[in-house]
Amino acid sequence: MRVKVLSRNPDDYVRETKLDLQRVPRNYDPALHPFEVAREYVRALNATKLERVFAKPFLSSLDGHRDGVNCMAKHPKSLSTVLSGACDGEVKIWNLTKRQCIRTIQAHEGFVRGMCVRFCGTSFFTVGDDKTVKQWKMESPEYGEEEEPIHTILGKTVYTGIDHHWKEPVFATCGHQVDIWDEQRTSPKCSLTWGFDSISSVKFNPIETYLLGSCASDRNIVLYDMRKSTPLKKVILNMRTNTLCWNPMEAFIFTAANEDYNLYTFDMRFLESPVMVHMDHVSAVLDVDYSPTGKEFVSASFDKSIRIFPVDKGHSR
Repeated sequence: MRVKVLSRNPDDYVRETKLDLQRVPRNYDPALHPFEVAREYVRALNATKLERVFAKPFLSSLDGHRDGVNCMAKHPKSLSTVLSGACDGEVKIWNLTKRQCIRTIQAHEGFVRGMCVRFCGTSFFTVGDDKTVKQWKMESPEYGEEEEPIHTILGKTVYTGIDHHWKEPVFATCGHQVDIWDEQRTSPKCSLTWGFDSISSVKFNPIETYLLGSCASDRNIVLYDMRKSTPLKKVILNMRTNTLCWNPMEAFIFTAANEDYNLYTFDMRFLESPVMVHMDHVSAVLDVDYSPTGKEFVSASFDKSIRIFPVDKGHSR
């Protein structure tokens, strides 16, 4: 039996005196890199720097709500005005340039389920768990005046969402069904249903303003035409869609935020398959909204992340 024994020459690695430099053995195998530790250090440093870079978009937090914020609305004319509704029925109007709350209204008993601003920006609508639809003035009341809604409509069921027409004094609410309301009337002009499950969100098309889309908890996305008073088309996905948003530049395109961690962009003329599937979230996507250019949209997810997607790309930037 032959045994191979490791034998090292001490002259190769033992220093003759203390002043001699330490010899470092060099392995010429390309897989083993001599600067592995230095490389790892650089990588770790870059990762830390990148975390700081990605933290850059954060400007400030608007503090003031005593309970969780459940819904938000943008002002159609003023970029600096944003409205938010909380789970304790409170509505706040914020000034983004000053980053402070201009006005607080105790709007509902229970959750504020949905909000929308009238197309002219003079008033806004809120719906809540107390089965009411309320219209409020955008301006603060005069000194000594009470904070009262302009109109209050008492419904039969809880409303889960609301959206206003882009050009006419008409708005839509959803809940048990989709109701189209005239601002001057206390009963809906028409009610639209397709299926029996509750509808979570309804949105008017900003270009073809008579079209609207809704998402129901039976996994359906249903498109309606306001002129025909009947549903137009329906697409069924594998999991529930939480909300949808229309592209403000392309009339037929809308994006749906789904529970299966993805967003689906559809062309409403060809609903057989989505135009693009946007992946990157690792939990249910809760909300989506387009930029005014129609080139990008932003999505918010249950995984605590906000992502910006180009419309024609499958992954966020």
